[in-house]
Amino acid sequence: MKEEGLLLSDLPAQFELLIETEINPEANSSLEGLYLSDGAYCTQCEAEGFRRITYYLDRPDVLAKFTTKITADKASFPFLLSNGNKIGEGELENGRHWVQWEDPYAKPSYLFALVAGDFDLLEDTFTTKSGREVALQIFVDKGNLNRAPHAMTSLKNSMKWDEERFGLEYDLDIYMIVAVDFFNMGAMENKGLNVFNSKFVLANSDTATDTDYLGIEAVIGHEYFHNWTGNRVTCRDWFQLSLKEGLTVFRDQEFSSDLGSRAVNRINNVRIMRGPQFAEDCSPMAHPIRPEKVIEMNNFYTLTVYEKGSEVIRMMHTLLGEANFQKGMKLYFERHDGTAATCEDFVKAMEDASGIDLGQFRLWYSQSGTPVLDVTTAYDSSAKTFAMTVKQHTPATADQKEKQPLLIPFDIELYAQDGSVIELQRNGQKVDNVLHVTDAEQTFVFEGVNEAPKVSMLREFSAPVKLNYDYSDEELAFLMVHARNEFARWDAGQMLLAKHIKANVARVQSGESVEIPADVIDAFRGVLLNKELDVALIAEVMTLPSENEIGGWFDVVDVDAINLVRDAFKSAFAKELEDELSAVYHTLAQDEYSIDHAAIGKRTLRNVCLGYLALNGQGDELVNAHYAGSKNMTDTAAALGAANHAQLPCRAALMQSFSDKWQHDGLVMDKWFMLQGCNPAANAWKT
Repeated sequence: MKEEGLLLSDLPAQFELLIETEINPEANSSLEGLYLSDGAYCTQCEAEGFRRITYYLDRPDVLAKFTTKITADKASFPFLLSNGNKIGEGELENGRHWVQWEDPYAKPSYLFALVAGDFDLLEDTFTTKSGREVALQIFVDKGNLNRAPHAMTSLKNSMKWDEERFGLEYDLDIYMIVAVDFFNMGAMENKGLNVFNSKFVLANSDTATDTDYLGIEAVIGHEYFHNWTGNRVTCRDWFQLSLKEGLTVFRDQEFSSDLGSRAVNRINNVRIMRGPQFAEDCSPMAHPIRPEKVIEMNNFYTLTVYEKGSEVIRMMHTLLGEANFQKGMKLYFERHDGTAATCEDFVKAMEDASGIDLGQFRLWYSQSGTPVLDVTTAYDSSAKTFAMTVKQHTPATADQKEKQPLLIPFDIELYAQDGSVIELQRNGQKVDNVLHVTDAEQTFVFEGVNEAPKVSMLREFSAPVKLNYDYSDEELAFLMVHARNEFARWDAGQMLLAKHIKANVARVQSGESVEIPADVIDAFRGVLLNKELDVALIAEVMTLPSENEIGGWFDVVDVDAINLVRDAFKSAFAKELEDELSAVYHTLAQDEYSIDHAAIGKRTLRNVCLGYLALNGQGDELVNAHYAGSKNMTDTAAALGAANHAQLPCRAALMQSFSDKWQHDGLVMDKWFMLQGCNPAANAWKT
C-alpha cells in the first residue's frame, strides 16, 4: 500500500481480488466518494471519487458489472439504494436490514452510486414503447414532497421524447432520483440512480420561478439522456469528456426546444456562448473541447467542454441534416454500445452513415479559441449578382499560437426591399442556405439577384464564431421586422445594440455623454408593439446584453464605461418607451399561474417591462404593488430584482419582507443572497 494507491504484483492472468476497506464518510467534507449529507449517505464518483471509497482501477475505460449489498440500521436508513435492479432484501438482528442491487450493464466506477437515508418518496410508472413498465421514484427531504411533481413530469417527458426523437428506450426496471442539498454538481447520471442538487428537483409556484421550472426540466432531461450518451456508451478517457457531455447538452437543448420555444431556448444557449464561453476562449483557460493535457481532472468541467462541445455537435447536425444525423447516431450505438469510446469514434460514425467528409471539421475538437468571420459584400446591378467574401481567422490562444482554417457552416438568407426572400442560386442551380466556409478567404457569388439585397447572416448561430459585418442601422431595423427566422430577428436587435453600445463606450472614454439615436429606440418600439410576434421572443429582444457579453466585444475591458453605457441605454428605453411599456405591462396580467410556455412568455415580457418602468418616476409605487399582488415566486423575484437594480426606496422593505418569510428555506433564500450579491449600490460592500 502506497500513498497514491495499492500495488499488486505477480498476479495470475485471472484472479478474484477481495479488498476490505474501512472509511469514515462523516469526516469526508470533499463531497466526493461516499459522504454524509444532512443525515443521509450519498456518493459522487465522477471523475475520480470512487478511489475515495475503495482501491480500484477507476479509469473510465475499465468497465465492470456491479453487484452492491448495503446493510444499515433500518430506523435511521429505511431506504438503501444503488445502481440497477433490486434483486434481494431482508431483515437482520438489532434493527438492521439489507438490500442488494445488481446492475446488468457493465459500467465504469464513476457511474457507481449509493444512497442510504430517510426520505419522502414520490412514485409513478412509465410504459416504454416496447410495453415494459418502469417504476419511477423520486426521493426528497422530509416535507418537500409537494415540490417534486414537476420533476416527475419532466422525467416522463424525457423518456417519451428520447423514444420519439432518437428511438432510445430505457433499459432497467426502475429509475430513481435522489435530491440532496449538498452536492458538488447540478446532478449526476449514475446508472439508474441519479443524485441531484435539490435546486434541480424541488419546485412549486410559491418557491420556484419560471426559470427554475425550465432549469429542472432541462437538467432532469440531461441526466436521463446520459443513460445512452454517457452510460451505455462511455468515455475511453477523460480527455474525451465532450463525447458524452457535448452530445448530451445538445440533446437536452433539443428536448427543451421541442417542448417549449425553440427560438427562446436557442437565444439563451447563445447568450451563454457569447458571454462566459467566449470569455473562457480568450482567457488563459482557453482549451479545445478535447484537450491534450490537464493538471486536475475536475478543472475540465468547463463551458468549453459542455456548451461549445454541444455547438460542435449542432454544427454536425446542420451539415448532415436530421435524417443523416439520426443514421449516424444509430450507427454509433451499433458500434459502441457497452464500450468506452472516443470523440473520433462518434465523428467516424457520422461520416460513415452520411457519406459526408468531416476531415477538416475534426479541427473543432483539437483547436481552441473563437473563430472570427469578417464579411464584405458587393452588388453588381448590371450582372444581377451579389458577392459575399468571408475571411476567417482564429486569434492565438495561450495554449495554441498557430491556427488553421476550420469548416464553418454559415447560414444566410437574402431579402428584397419588400421583405420577400431571394432564392440563392449559383451556376444556375438553387443552393442551400448553409454555406461551407473552408478557406482563410472565400467569395460566394449568387446569381439572379434583381436588387441590392438585405442579408441575414449566421442564422440560428450556425457556428460558435464572432461575426464582423458593417451593417447599417436601417439594415438591422429591416431584419428585426422581416427576417423569417426568429433567432435572426433577435440577433439583428442585438447587433443594433452592440453597434451603438460600442460607439458610446468610446464616447464615454473620450469624456463625452451617451447618445442614442431616435431610430434605434423606434426599432425596439416596433418590436414591443408587434402583435404578430411571440411575446416570449419580444421579451428576449427587449433584454439588453449583459456586461459580461459586452466585455467580450473589447480587447481591453473598461468595466466602468460599459456599466455606465448599459445603464444609460436601459434608462433611455424606460423613458422613451414608457407609455408602450406600461400598456404592455398592464395587458399581460394573469389571474392564474401555470407553467405552460404561453403563460411563461407573458410573465417574462411583463416582468421585463417592470424592470424598465421601475426606473421611471412611478417605479416605487408600481414595484411595491407588483410585489404585494404577486401570487407566485416568478413575479415576487421580478419585483425584488426591479427594486434592487433601480435602487428604489422600497428595496430594503421588500428584501426584509422576503427574508422574514423564507429564512427557513435555504433554497429559496439563495435568490435573496443573489440579489444582495449583485446590489449595484455604490456602498453595497457595507450592507
